[in-house]
Amino acid sequence: MSQPTPIALANPSAVPLASLPRGEFHWLRSTILEQIAGGAHLCSLFPLTMDGETLLVALINSHEDHAVVAAAAPIGNAYPSLTPECPEAHLFEREIFETWGITPQGHPWLKPVRFLPGRDASAAGPSVMDFFRVEGEEVHEVAVGPVHAGVIEPGHFRFQCHGEQVMHLEISLGYQHRGIEAALTGGPDIRTRHLLETAAGDTTCGHGLAHAMIMEGFTRTDVSAAAHRVRAIGLELERIANHVGDLGALAGDVGFLPTASFCGRLRGDILNITALICGNRFGRGLILPGGVGYGIDAGMATTARERLAAAMRDIRGAVELLFRRPSVNARFEGTGIVERITADRLGMVGPAARASGLEADVRVDLPSGVYAAREFPLRLGETGDVLCRARQRWMEVQDSAELIDALLQEDCAAQPPAHLSPLPADSLAVALTEGWRGQVCHAAVTDAAGRFRLYKVTDPSFHNWPGLAMALRGTQISDFPLCNKSFNLSYCGQDL
Repeated sequence: MSQPTPIALANPSAVPLASLPRGEFHWLRSTILEQIAGGAHLCSLFPLTMDGETLLVALINSHEDHAVVAAAAPIGNAYPSLTPECPEAHLFEREIFETWGITPQGHPWLKPVRFLPGRDASAAGPSVMDFFRVEGEEVHEVAVGPVHAGVIEPGHFRFQCHGEQVMHLEISLGYQHRGIEAALTGGPDIRTRHLLETAAGDTTCGHGLAHAMIMEGFTRTDVSAAAHRVRAIGLELERIANHVGDLGALAGDVGFLPTASFCGRLRGDILNITALICGNRFGRGLILPGGVGYGIDAGMATTARERLAAAMRDIRGAVELLFRRPSVNARFEGTGIVERITADRLGMVGPAARASGLEADVRVDLPSGVYAAREFPLRLGETGDVLCRARQRWMEVQDSAELIDALLQEDCAAQPPAHLSPLPADSLAVALTEGWRGQVCHAAVTDAAGRFRLYKVTDPSFHNWPGLAMALRGTQISDFPLCNKSFNLSYCGQDL
């Protein structure tokens, strides 16, 4: 029996659900594995009910084709797990099992991803309180969390150790499930943008842009060049602020206080540039479907450039001071290594993946807006350790500052956002952006009335938490705070 051809979607774009290729499950499995063997990675994997049957929908970031490959297959209440051959599917499949009750048969560790209310404790598979255990003489467990000091969100880390050496780390999240995806159904409405801007609060522009692109993909709305520039400025300011803050936090974790103190202040200077543009330090309300909420006039652009140049001078001094210290380099180097093959098999994204040598950057793979109009550098590391992840951040800070400065010298006086037409019925839209942690993927499906019947958000942390677990394998348990900060993943972004 002949099978369909997967459809290649632009970023962003929308298609009628009737155009979504549907084949037998073995065809879907082969499509996913062939794409991944060619360097692609899963963006999203979720079930969808159509024409009385349950389909498994796969969205794949095809780097070589610069497209999102979409394919689907009927699965019923169970299907053969993809995880044994495709490890990056394992969290997606655990989520499918806990949320929809569909069993990926043969999954090696079918434990719920989060603590969902009303879940049947007698359901098949491990419970949220079950942890993988290593048996043996002198093997012991160390439990950290879920409650942490200060304002850190809840997350539980269970270490299996032999002496001081970590043999295995299991990360359990989902203690504060907010139900954002469920709240989005029936939209879009007045809450939709606000919910998505806070999906991961430090990635307001990343998620806000992905949502705007979803709406523009559905309605085929063109955005002005000036609005694209303002969007990119917001996105790159967000990247600089978070990378600078994390470089300071890494310095603090090894007791190097000069850089820690400077970067804490300098992160605020970058956030204040965003506040200059839109009145909010995190960029809330800056990016809207159809355009932007605020333009940048010539006077504001001049002020922003001056502030950015001054901040970058101080950032350079603080960061170069960090990397010039032999004691800092000795502590960073060789700590928390994630090899390229591991990052690839786990489907890691963003700076953490690039530090391991993996070519994964939406601004290059699936460029849109200003990134489609100019070449953007792809910075790659080799060693995949804490030192490389720190240097990766510094390289990307410099690239972002250079792009922002160039954009501020062009026309950024954007007009009010374009009016969007009603969403089409029974359609699928997908949009990807490169948030500061990595690939942000939004997928939405409309019903017969043109309302959201499914809105699926995949934050980059969803891909990268398993990478942190692998970074700790074989290291000293005292390396955990440093490795954790070198990734700085989102707890709430995992838990939507």
